[in-house]
Amino acid sequence: MQFSIVITTYNRLALLKRAIETSLAQSYPCEVVVVDDCSSDDTQTYVLELQQQLVAQGDYRLIYHRNTQNSGHSASMNLGVKRASGLWIKPLDDDDYLDVNCIQHMWCAIKKHPGAVICSCQADQVNPDGQPLHRTPRAGPGKAFVVPQEDIHYGMLLEIVPFGTPVQVAFKRMAFLEMGGWDSYFDGNCDDIDSWIKISQLGDAIFLNQCLAYRTMWEGASNQKLSLQKRLETNILMKKKIYDCVSPRYQSNIPKLNHVIAYLRLHWAGVAFKQKKFNEILPILSFSIFCLPAWELLIRAILFRQSPWLSRTSWFSEPPFSFPEKQSSSKLKLSSNSSMHLELSRYGFQLQQSWVQFKKRQWKLGWILGFDAIKKILKTPIFYHVSSQWNIRKVPLHEHANANAMLLEDIYDILQNKYQSNIPDLQVLQHYLHLRWSWAALRQGKLCTSVRIAFPALLNRQAWQTWLKIVRLQHQQKRQNSVRRKRIDSLKDPHSDS
Repeated sequence: MQFSIVITTYNRLALLKRAIETSLAQSYPCEVVVVDDCSSDDTQTYVLELQQQLVAQGDYRLIYHRNTQNSGHSASMNLGVKRASGLWIKPLDDDDYLDVNCIQHMWCAIKKHPGAVICSCQADQVNPDGQPLHRTPRAGPGKAFVVPQEDIHYGMLLEIVPFGTPVQVAFKRMAFLEMGGWDSYFDGNCDDIDSWIKISQLGDAIFLNQCLAYRTMWEGASNQKLSLQKRLETNILMKKKIYDCVSPRYQSNIPKLNHVIAYLRLHWAGVAFKQKKFNEILPILSFSIFCLPAWELLIRAILFRQSPWLSRTSWFSEPPFSFPEKQSSSKLKLSSNSSMHLELSRYGFQLQQSWVQFKKRQWKLGWILGFDAIKKILKTPIFYHVSSQWNIRKVPLHEHANANAMLLEDIYDILQNKYQSNIPDLQVLQHYLHLRWSWAALRQGKLCTSVRIAFPALLNRQAWQTWLKIVRLQHQQKRQNSVRRKRIDSLKDPHSDS
């Protein structure tokens, strides 16, 4: 087996049934290991009977292990991983469950990058009845991307690459065992995050911007039983561990540890306010309210959660998985002028989104978007604003095409949220742009430039179809506009035909 799903359970038979059912129903067959932490309900009877039914049908994928005594969440997961035979492990709590294609999508991404040791996806937070409450935010641009090992902890420190809870994550079995498994000291409170920190020291990470798992939010969840102060203290300890693991190449860029801790206090004070636990706010806040760098970290974190496309970073390797060690020949390259033009276009688009949020009376998000864009625009060299129209004319057409294709990625990520089922694939749209710019070069008599721009898109049939469709729509729009003008003219002079 390539994959094993390890389910830990304790006295939650009603929820466990759903977890086992969705695990056995995966479109990519995998082993399912159930670790029973000495439950006192009918868990053992149910799982053993189900196991016998499957064996009678020739299906030996379900494995059951019962602890002789209650050992805790971490110890149960460690036992399950040792009993599993899969190369990769998908941990699953008994109150959570998986999409039917979860393992298949993860395995497809993992096969494309054998250097990965951990993989994460989006998850829907649902109530006990399975009704969606909230979806975890996209972790970055595109449908999937890779974060190289040396960049992972820097991204975790700034919360740009959040792995999430066990239901979102899968990891390489040998990496898990090599790093010692889950630490029982953090049992049920960040034992998973502590493991992600250690595992990611051994290889790269894959992130899928697809909802492939479901996390149940209810009062019986183990993390709901902990006080916010306790969760804050553990969170601070995790940040200290991450801080020590950040690659030397980022040491000069990372914020001070005390600023990170102050940011965590601001964050958890906000959580206490949302949960109306007002008596816990002041003890959590302490003096962090006066730390300006902590407020800046908080704003950046909120901005990324709201719009990950605004936080594009150099370590995102986007589909079709152009990994750092295997640079694709078609990788987009920009000169300083066209890169600056792209950045200004992005900031201008960000300002437009800020105005849209203000019109929707989303004051907080509008202010964050607008302030960030204005700050970055002001940092742009003044000479570029003064002479931008002359500079842009000097940028070669093929770099214009590349800049447009890169800008399209940001726009595409925004449109995906609302029009995901109606827009073509991103690569098709980028090839379409290359065809358009190739035609512009040809009209200017630049034959070599035209061929250079069009080369990656010439054999893409869907790109040609997209171009023809857009040309036809533009032609229809022109006809409609001309008819509309005629109608307006006739209304102005009703006696013109008499």
